[in-house]
Amino acid sequence: MHRDTKAIAWNGHDIAGKLEPRRDQVFRINVRNGDEIRKLTQLVNSDHFKLSVWKSPSTFDRPVDILVPSVSLLPVKSFLKSQGLDYSVTIEDLQVKTCFNNEDEEMQQNEGQERSGDTFNYGSYHSLEAIYHEMDSIATDFPDLVSRVKIGETFEKRPMYILKFSTGGGKKRPAIWLNAGIHSREWISQATAIWTARKIVTDYQKDPAITSILEKVDIFLLPVANPDGYVYTQTHNRLWRKTRSRNPGSKCIGVDPNRNWNASFAGEGASDNPCSEVYHGPHPNSEVEVKSVVDFIQNHGDFKCFIDLHSYSQLLMYPYGYTVKKAPDAEELDDVARSAAEALASHSGTKYRVGPTCTTVYPASGSSIDWAYDNGIKYAFTFELRDTGHYGFLLPAKQIIPTAEETWQGLKVIMEHVRDNLY
Repeated sequence: MHRDTKAIAWNGHDIAGKLEPRRDQVFRINVRNGDEIRKLTQLVNSDHFKLSVWKSPSTFDRPVDILVPSVSLLPVKSFLKSQGLDYSVTIEDLQVKTCFNNEDEEMQQNEGQERSGDTFNYGSYHSLEAIYHEMDSIATDFPDLVSRVKIGETFEKRPMYILKFSTGGGKKRPAIWLNAGIHSREWISQATAIWTARKIVTDYQKDPAITSILEKVDIFLLPVANPDGYVYTQTHNRLWRKTRSRNPGSKCIGVDPNRNWNASFAGEGASDNPCSEVYHGPHPNSEVEVKSVVDFIQNHGDFKCFIDLHSYSQLLMYPYGYTVKKAPDAEELDDVARSAAEALASHSGTKYRVGPTCTTVYPASGSSIDWAYDNGIKYAFTFELRDTGHYGFLLPAKQIIPTAEETWQGLKVIMEHVRDNLY
């Protein structure tokens, strides 16, 4: 890994001590009615305060989490007080939290072990290079079951790799797509995905569920759907969300790759402002990372399931995000999602909320699962993994394996349902 640990920065500020630390904070705001949501939306949409939304304004029973830079603390507190909006501070000093909670040291130690040939540590966060190396190792160790396939290149010319799990001997079969890391700061999703890859090969021919699934369907796993953004979170800004493409006429970089799919593109819940974290891009599939997935899935032609792993909030959702209108298969999708959430909770008690994206969290046009569903992939689901906001995007490494283990229980329920309803 070519990485100068002294150069890691958060929001552009060096955390190695060369610059004075900023006491950026995360506020949790409780909204009680539509008027308060409107007030809060006005605040977060203001360019003046330079806020970063971690959990968006949506329904009355869901708190909103916003990152407030130190320079905006006083005016934001003043605004909230003047508008009668209740808030608490969930993270007092972001710079303390974003020193990886000692995970930076874990990452260095772990990658030192990898270079010396020791086992990949699934209980640690990893560089893109290390994840790609582990994908290659899995394919090498299980050549009759797994292959690593390049599906494209990113804006910055990094390869995009998937793992294909198949017992079909090269025949095209019905397939399941597992997507992770489309929002680069959601590290638990990439970590859960690579753990899942190892779990599949470990449990095949031992666990009847995954064995029977692979007898009928292929599984394609993309553990890092936004490689450029992921690298950027480890070299410049831990909380970067978007791609790293250039926007002509704007100094602002990147597009939200989960607003860039051709599903009610540029509708509600996306922005036409290139500086917004939910900027939809100039046109559908403008991001090469999104287009690579779209092209692969369409060329394959027989995907039955699309699952996208995100964080955080502990939610399991299905279409639609771009409208409150119920999807034709909403009843079945809800039943499957509730069964998966129950299986997940049975592992360690983690509770997930279930429902369609638009009414469960907020309107979101141009999303991956809505595109999948609208293009004939019936079983389309989004997981929002741990936690509910105590750590948010900065989930400690010690929670990686527990998160992956419980998520696996939910994934198996969905995949078994797909197996049993192929035609």
